[in-house]
Amino acid sequence: MGNVTVIGAQWGDEGKGKIVDWLASRADMVVRFQGGHNAGHTLVVGDQVYKLSLLPSGIVRGTPSVIGNGVVLDPWAFKAEVEKIAAQGISVTPDVLMIAETCPLILPFHRDLDALREDASGAGKIGTTRRGIGPAYEDKVGRRSIRVCDLAQLDDIGPLLDRLCAHHDALRAGFNEPPVDRERLLTDLREIADFVLPFARPVWRDLDAALQRGKRILFEGAQGVLLDVDHGTYPFVTSSNTVAGQTGPGSGIGPRGAGFVLGIVKAYTTRVGSGPFPTELEDETGQRLGERGHEFGTVTGRRRRCGWFDAVLVRQAVAVSGVTGVALTKLDVLDGFKTVRICTGYRIDGREFDYLPPHAADQFRVEPIYEEVEGWPGTTRGARSWADLPARAIKYVRRIEELIRCPVALVSTSPEREDTILVRDPFAG
Repeated sequence: MGNVTVIGAQWGDEGKGKIVDWLASRADMVVRFQGGHNAGHTLVVGDQVYKLSLLPSGIVRGTPSVIGNGVVLDPWAFKAEVEKIAAQGISVTPDVLMIAETCPLILPFHRDLDALREDASGAGKIGTTRRGIGPAYEDKVGRRSIRVCDLAQLDDIGPLLDRLCAHHDALRAGFNEPPVDRERLLTDLREIADFVLPFARPVWRDLDAALQRGKRILFEGAQGVLLDVDHGTYPFVTSSNTVAGQTGPGSGIGPRGAGFVLGIVKAYTTRVGSGPFPTELEDETGQRLGERGHEFGTVTGRRRRCGWFDAVLVRQAVAVSGVTGVALTKLDVLDGFKTVRICTGYRIDGREFDYLPPHAADQFRVEPIYEEVEGWPGTTRGARSWADLPARAIKYVRRIEELIRCPVALVSTSPEREDTILVRDPFAG
C-alpha cells in the first residue's frame, strides 16, 4: 500500500476537498505542499459544511496533518481559520497539525502590494485573490523571507528586516505609499508568534519516519495544474508549482514519495478570474452549469466561468503532472442535457492544434473543436456503483478516458462523502 498525491487537473475548484476527505479516513498523514490561503476546499460531512483555505483537509477527520515548507503561511489567517473551525467542533492542536518551521510568512505588506499591483494593472489584471501569495513567493526566491522559525528569534531579525524593507520600501514609494512600519510589524509578529510556534517543527523528519514505517501519506495539492507557474496559462497562473512533482520539494520527502497521482477533474470545466478559457459558455448553457454546480469560489465568492469539458487541456495536465488516474467529479451536473460536448482540439486561423499554444495571445484566440455525445435521461446523483449509472453516462466517462489517455479511478456523484464510485483504489497503487 503506497502514498497518494491529489492534484487538480484543471484550473482548480474541481472538488478536491471531498476526494481528499474521502481518502483521508484511510491515510496516516495528510500533507499540504504548496500554495497558501488562496486555496479553497469545501468538505460536506453529514449536515456540517467545512470551508478550509490553509488547513489540510485531513484535519476534519482528526488525521495527523502537515503544512509543508512549500506553503506560504499567513499567520493571522491561520489563527482565524483555526478559531473558525474550532467553533464548528474541530480542535486543532500541535498533536494533530504540524507546520514546517521553514515555511515563509505572508506579511501585511505582501497583501498591500498584491492589491496595489492589481489595481494599477488595468487590462493586465490576472485575477489575484489579493492575499499576498505572489509577493510572498517573490520574497522567498529573493532570499529575504521571514520564515516560521524566525518567530522564535525576533531579536536577531534586524539584518533580514533591513533586506526585506529595502526591497518593499522602494516598491511602496512607487505607489506613493509610506515605508514599512518596522516597529508595528515586529509587535504584530511577537503577538502572533506564541500561537504559531507550538505547531512548528522539522516536519521532514516526521515524514521520513512515516515513510520508513510504511505509513500511508496523502499529499494534498491546491489550485490546479493549469494554474502552475511553469505549465499553466501564464501569466494567468498562481505563483507556485501545482504539479505532482512539487510534493518532494514542497514537503521534504524527495521524489520517491508521491505515489499514485490522482488528478481531480470536473465533468465540465470552470475557471475563476481572468485568463483564456477555450470552451467557456457565455449563454444559457453556461448559466445552467453554474447554477446546477453551485459554482462560486470558496475563498473569493466570485462566480466561476463555466464551459464544456476540455479534453485537450486535461490531457496536457495529465502528461506534465504524471497523473496515474483521475477522479471525475460533478457528473450529476450534466444530468438531463440532451447532448453534451467535449473539446477534442483547437483551431487558430485554420491551423489545428492538439495542445494549447504557450503564448497568451494565441490562447485567447483558439477556437474549440467539439465532439457531441448523447446526454442521458434519469440521474447520476448519489450513484455509488457503475450499475447505478445510465448507460450513456458510462459511455461519456469512457470517452473522456480515451481522449485524456488516462483511466478514471473514482467518480463523484454528489458533494456527499459516500456518493463515490471506486473504480481503482489509489492506495493500492
